[in-house]
Amino acid sequence: MQEKLEDAVNEWHEAVLSGDLRRSAAAVGNPIVVLGPKGAGPITPTEFAEWVERSGIRLVPRSWHPISERLIVVEEDATWPANNKPTRVATVFRVSEGKVTAALRLPELRAALDLAYICRELAATE
Repeated sequence: MQEKLEDAVNEWHEAVLSGDLRRSAAAVGNPIVVLGPKGAGPITPTEFAEWVERSGIRLVPRSWHPISERLIVVEEDATWPANNKPTRVATVFRVSEGKVTAALRLPELRAALDLAYICRELAATE
């Protein structure tokens, strides 16, 4: 199961890095729940692809921290067109049926790990 989780997150990163809108939309569930500095909530795959294009973000994975069969935290170096100096961030990913269904980006690894553990415990008590 871990391999499917990592495959889906790898595809998400490759799609975002490529800037391919069709591939970006195909890598995510409908909806995908997002969290970032400009807000949080569910968006469609098309809206996700539009964000990839609009933001120009590049996220290069640096470390992987599995949480459960469906959750993983990936520490990344983020760059944007206006700032090529990498900024270290961390994203909580949730995967379902081979697609990323949540991408919750936080400014540091510890915060992302804390959120991922809370999400895991919430899911376990449903």
